Amino acid sequence: MSELPALVKDLALILVVAGAVTLIFKKLKQPLVLGYIVAGFLVSPHMPYTMSVMDNVDVKTWADIGVIFLLFSLGLDFSFKKILKMGAAPVIAACTIIFCMMVMGITAGKLFGWGQMDCIFLGGMLAMSSTTIIYKAFDDLGLRQQRFAGLVMSVLILEDVLAIVMMVMLSAVASGSNPDGGQMLRSILSIVFFLILWFVVGIFMIPIFLRKARKLINEETLLIVSLGLCCLMAVISTQVGFSSAFGAFVMGSILAETVEADKIIRLVEPVKNLFGAIFFVSVGMLVDPQILVDYALPVIAIVLTIIIGQAVFGSFGYLISGQPLKTAMKCGFSMAQIGEFAFIIASLGLSLGVIGDFLYPVVVAVSVITTFLTPYMMRASAPCYTLMERHLPPRIIVTLNHITLSHPSSTASKNNWKSLLLQMGVNLVIYSILTLSVIFLMLSFFLPFIRHLMPGWEWTPNIICGILTLLFISPFLRAMIMKKNHSEEFKTLWSESRLNHLPLIFTIIVRVVIACAFIFYVCNYLTRFTNALIISIALALVMVMILSRRLKHSSIRLERLFINNLRSRDIEAQVHGRKRPLYEGHLLDRDIHMADFDIPADSTWAGKKLGDLELRQKFGVHVSSILRANRRLNIPDAGSVIFPGDRIRVVGSDEQLTAMSDALSKEVYGEDPEFEKREMKLRQMVLTGSSPFIGKTLRESGIRNIYNCLVVGIEEGKENLSQIEPGHKFEKGDIIWVVGEESSLESLINS
Repeated sequence: MSELPALVKDLALILVVAGAVTLIFKKLKQPLVLGYIVAGFLVSPHMPYTMSVMDNVDVKTWADIGVIFLLFSLGLDFSFKKILKMGAAPVIAACTIIFCMMVMGITAGKLFGWGQMDCIFLGGMLAMSSTTIIYKAFDDLGLRQQRFAGLVMSVLILEDVLAIVMMVMLSAVASGSNPDGGQMLRSILSIVFFLILWFVVGIFMIPIFLRKARKLINEETLLIVSLGLCCLMAVISTQVGFSSAFGAFVMGSILAETVEADKIIRLVEPVKNLFGAIFFVSVGMLVDPQILVDYALPVIAIVLTIIIGQAVFGSFGYLISGQPLKTAMKCGFSMAQIGEFAFIIASLGLSLGVIGDFLYPVVVAVSVITTFLTPYMMRASAPCYTLMERHLPPRIIVTLNHITLSHPSSTASKNNWKSLLLQMGVNLVIYSILTLSVIFLMLSFFLPFIRHLMPGWEWTPNIICGILTLLFISPFLRAMIMKKNHSEEFKTLWSESRLNHLPLIFTIIVRVVIACAFIFYVCNYLTRFTNALIISIALALVMVMILSRRLKHSSIRLERLFINNLRSRDIEAQVHGRKRPLYEGHLLDRDIHMADFDIPADSTWAGKKLGDLELRQKFGVHVSSILRANRRLNIPDAGSVIFPGDRIRVVGSDEQLTAMSDALSKEVYGEDPEFEKREMKLRQMVLTGSSPFIGKTLRESGIRNIYNCLVVGIEEGKENLSQIEPGHKFEKGDIIWVVGEESSLESLINS
């Protein structure tokens, strides 16, 4: 009999133990992440009383794959458009919390005398709250429908993105012997460059590819294609100096903008769960009880740092982002824990060999403790606010709420200069990155290739490469120069005052100079002409680009294709009635917002009309739409019927929506304790002279309405039963066959 490889045995042990432990944690209503960590501790060499994993190297490889798929799934749930629509409030809150918690983490490490890298990585771990744990806690406590929960999730999305950036920066910092501000700035610029490049190119190419192959793709091929793209981007990311996890996240965020995103999320979920479980089990395998005993004081100190830091600085971050004090405290108290990203950052530090072995189990212990405390911290926000309101001077409370409740300026009052310069700046950055990428590819790969094909030609390869490069970058350069020159902001500023003419012309000149600089670089790289001649050629080419109608149509077509690909998922969601209406973000009352409720299959509401449910009278809410399958019924009236599986969209306050959610979850049909009596049976019934049905029609007999039975046929001497009509009049000697429950049949026969 052949021997099983050690990897298969280890996998069997990991999954069996993880399955058993997570079932226990599910029963205890605890996060499954903690169950995986406990399972990892049980199969680790540090636990002498149980079986241990034999090959840690292979398990770590699987765990690295788990990180890739975890961040790929995170990218699928992320949308750049969502971040842009959030405005500045979540950005302010996220950046404030991350900066303050990083400082506190670094300070705590310094106080214990740890090394520089240990302190930096500890700060990174403490800066990130756990999206998974908070989402699970909101679900368990019934808080998901409340407004503050949406604010917390918005900041968590930003934190997840910034965590990816932080991982790349930590990798760059760890690779240098003496990290400084210049190195960190180069890392940030490099991240921004490749992020924009990959996103723009990906939005151009991948939706088109999926659209062309839509008829050929089924669920199996879509899963393979998605995971293949994920791994491809992970490889590309490592080739340019970033982590594979960063590339996986980028590919996930690109696929999140496609029509197939929802289907990909559903298909990838089992793969993510499998490899994610192995990753978290590998985290638990690194927990050494002796280290926890030796570092008990730092564990307690870091737990207190997180709880106090998030309660104070988390609330402060939400407060200055525009939330009232009570809401800010609810949000800040909810984020007092660390989770999956702390483990990923710790794994990164270990793999780079820049942090001590003690830090990993310490962080795991801190995560376990803060996770258990999360529900209690959420509940503690309201009493703490009441305590502050009781002891702080009323003037301070009123001032804080007056500041935070001030409404943002409307779109109509935005400064035209600010809007115009921002749009021009964004276009300039995007088209510059695309232009640089094309120039780099042509000069680094195409030029050596064509020189290899034409070894005896001195200038011809350079001329061919130069002409093709200028042709490829010309749509980008033209868009860089001409874009926004005919926008409403530009026209308004031009007509407002003659003093605006010179600055507006200057914005065009600056973009022309930048475009000429790109052309100058290409020509100077490939030729030996004097600089003056090259500049003249550059200016002439720029003028040709500006005047070229074909280039104009080409650049407009490319931009429209990009926008259409970027909006394809939104368009599909609107067509099928899954996208929220635009007015949601413009509700005048800050306490009023929208929430979705799914009607369970066993709900007593199913089959009833909205008028009969009286939701407005009972809870004070308004039903704005009903989503049924792929259709949406907007502004339903009192006669609209609710069906099982419907998703109703409701407008109301936190208290009203919570009351409705509680009622919906409670008003269901319970289990039938006497289900055995519900068995349907078929009986033959002979109508005698004393039968009360003689002389009556089937409709008049009440067999269905009174006795709750069904006549399925009548014997007329034929091979098969004859169908009986509602107007059939029963006679003596008729033989009918009836279906019903045992008790109903007995009542019918004995009648």
